Amino acid sequence: MSELRYDGRVAVVTGAGHGLGRQHALELAARGAKVVVNDLGGDRAGVGSSAGPAQDVVEEIKKNGGEAVANPDNVATAEGAQAIIQTALDTFGKLDIVINNAGILRDKSFKNMAPEEFDSVIAVHLRGSFLVSSAAWSHLRDQGYGRIVNTSSPAGLFGNFGQANYATAKMGLVGFTKTLAHEGKKYNVKANAIAPVAWTRMTEDLLPADFSEKLGVDKVTPLVAYLAHESIEVSGEVYTVGGGRVARILVAEGAGWGTNDALSVEAIRDNWEAINAAEPYTVYKNVGEQMGPLIQQLSS
Repeated sequence: MSELRYDGRVAVVTGAGHGLGRQHALELAARGAKVVVNDLGGDRAGVGSSAGPAQDVVEEIKKNGGEAVANPDNVATAEGAQAIIQTALDTFGKLDIVINNAGILRDKSFKNMAPEEFDSVIAVHLRGSFLVSSAAWSHLRDQGYGRIVNTSSPAGLFGNFGQANYATAKMGLVGFTKTLAHEGKKYNVKANAIAPVAWTRMTEDLLPADFSEKLGVDKVTPLVAYLAHESIEVSGEVYTVGGGRVARILVAEGAGWGTNDALSVEAIRDNWEAINAAEPYTVYKNVGEQMGPLIQQLSS
C-alpha cells in the first residue's frame, strides 16, 4: 500500500500548540504538507496568550525537515480568523486544508453557569470554526478544492454533566459540518467532523490517569489526516475516534407514527411506543429526504 502524502498541500491547524492540534500539525508536516500552526497560547480556560506554543511546534516541524509558520491570532474574532488564513496565503501562496481544533473549557453545572462562561466557549469552538472556515471558504471554492475537518465531541453528541456550553458548541458543529458539505459539494470542498476521545490537558480531569497512553493523541490524528486527504470521498460525516477505535456516528430517524386525522394529545399518548421505536431507522442525506415520509403521508 502506498503512503498517503500531502505534498504541495497547505494546511491551517488551529489550537495546534498542544495536544490534538499539535499532533495533527506534526503528522501533516511529516507527510509533506506546509502547515500554519495557530495557537493563541492561553491556558485551557482561554486566559492569557503567548506566541511560544505555536512557535515551539513550528521549530519541531522544521527540525524534522518540514515547512511551517506560527500564527498566534485569536479564532474567536473575525480579524484573527482572517489573519490566520492570510498567513497561509502570504507564506505559502495557497490553502487546501482547514482543521478547526481550537477550544477552551469552562465547565460548571448548569445552575452555576454564567452567561459569559457559556458565550466564551461558544465563541471559540463554534464561532471560531465558523470564522476560520468563512475566511477560507472563497479561496477553497475558487480553486475547486478543499478539505475541512471540524472537532466535535461525544459530549455534544450525547450530552455531559457540567458541559452545557461545550456540548452546545460541539453539537452545533455537527450541523455546521453537514451544511458545509452540501454547499461545498459543487466545488470539491469536503467537510467532515471528528468526535475524539483523547488524553489532553482539556480532558485530564475527566479521564483516568492510567488511560493517558491508551488514549494518546496519536490514536486520533490518523483519522483527521485521512479526512484531510485528497482521496477522501465522504463529506458531511461525523466519526468518533479514540484508543484505536473509529466509528461513524449516525444522525438517524425512526419509522415513527403519523395520521392524517386530527392530531391530539391523547393520540400522541396512545402511539408513544411507535413514536419512540428506534428500529427500523433511516439515515437521511439532506432535509429533502427527511421530509419524504411526511410528504408521502400527506399525499395519501
